[in-house]
Amino acid sequence: MNPSRLFQTFRLWTIPGALKRAEYLKKKGIFAEFGNECSYTDRKIPLYAKLIKIGNNVHFASHVTFITHDVTHMMINRMHIQAPKVKEKVGCIEIGNNVFVGANSTILYNVRIGSNVIIGANSLVTRDIPDNSVVAGIPAHKIGDFTSFLEKRVKETTLQSGTLSPNGERIEIGFQQQCWNDFNKMRIDKS
Repeated sequence: MNPSRLFQTFRLWTIPGALKRAEYLKKKGIFAEFGNECSYTDRKIPLYAKLIKIGNNVHFASHVTFITHDVTHMMINRMHIQAPKVKEKVGCIEIGNNVFVGANSTILYNVRIGSNVIIGANSLVTRDIPDNSVVAGIPAHKIGDFTSFLEKRVKETTLQSGTLSPNGERIEIGFQQQCWNDFNKMRIDKS
């Protein structure tokens, strides 16, 4: 890891909060583009970060990985065969506006993610995702559309209904009890 990338990765570990980390990455120009009102949960700088463009209102859950390169050239070039040497393959990643990327997802190079997109946790994004999509899986595939997701989310009763809600990283006793009551009620309603 080059010293600058190492320092920036170390610096991310010292910044509390995903919103502040995103602002730091934007201010330092780490990525080719980094939009406004974003959050960046991870604490590492991807290799070739200048090949990644991130739009506005993009939020990354924990452990999202960007793969901007392929190292099969190392294996091929060390094979004992008569063949010309091959170069490292690299590519860009572009993410539109209003995107959520779920925890432990991986985005491969030469992928464009449109606007108004939800990517489910543990997804492997291997090809372009059109605007207004909800995708999940390995490889990620469309499981719904953004408009339907939004309508459902607005209509549903959330666990944070009423006056109780989380306070920073703390959850008060009353809110804990409300969450467990709602959790158990969902199971009763399904039986």
